Amino acid sequence: MILDQFKLTNRTALVIGGNRGLGIEMSKALAEAGASVAVAARDEDRNAEAVSILEPLGEGKTMGVACDVLDESLVNKAVQEVHEEMGSIDILINSAGINFRGAIDEVPVEEFRKVMEVNVTGTWLGCKAVAPIMKKQEYGRIVNLASIFSVVGFADRTPYNSSKGAVLNMTRALAIELAPWKITVNAMLPGPFATEMNLPLLDDPEKFKTFVSNIPMDRWGELTEIGGLSLFLSSQASSFCTGGAYSIDGGWTAR
Repeated sequence: MILDQFKLTNRTALVIGGNRGLGIEMSKALAEAGASVAVAARDEDRNAEAVSILEPLGEGKTMGVACDVLDESLVNKAVQEVHEEMGSIDILINSAGINFRGAIDEVPVEEFRKVMEVNVTGTWLGCKAVAPIMKKQEYGRIVNLASIFSVVGFADRTPYNSSKGAVLNMTRALAIELAPWKITVNAMLPGPFATEMNLPLLDDPEKFKTFVSNIPMDRWGELTEIGGLSLFLSSQASSFCTGGAYSIDGGWTAR
């Protein structure tokens, strides 16, 4: 049955950046599909809150682990803890990310570097840490959170645009590299969602109006709408999909 391909019973997912925003919504979707889910982020209190949300949703196990994507040793430690506790890591979602807005002549180089470190190097470190595990089991699903700004430009977003463009091309390269081990690597390209990162836009009527004007569906995405795509890319249903860039943006990039 086709619906069976979406079930994640006996699968384990690690969601880096999974305790808030799009990360917790994707974690919920995987848990409801039967997966055991580990959320990894710096804020251990928020991790605990996320675990309490996930526990009632499915039959799989849940856990939270401390992880700072700027520190390779902590990323490796988090992956090791999840692998030891859960027995496998079948799915990795790299959802940790930051933004910094401003004209290029006003953005401090330190902020540009920080965005690149979190969004690009942090994603790379997560993939690097799980690769040996997935190779050994000859199975894996890696989903990287890129952005519509991986493929289109937007003023005053050079740090974010640069980082998300890099995440998309990293995804493509890694998809080719890991294909021999039956590991798929795909990128999700979300448009505007009402996350904490986007509060400066939500709270500014003019900026909000400008964003909506770019969306054919004339609205922002609901947080829950990210779940279906994340489940597809994490499941057997996407077994022949790798190196792809999947927009979920209300039609923004179709213009």
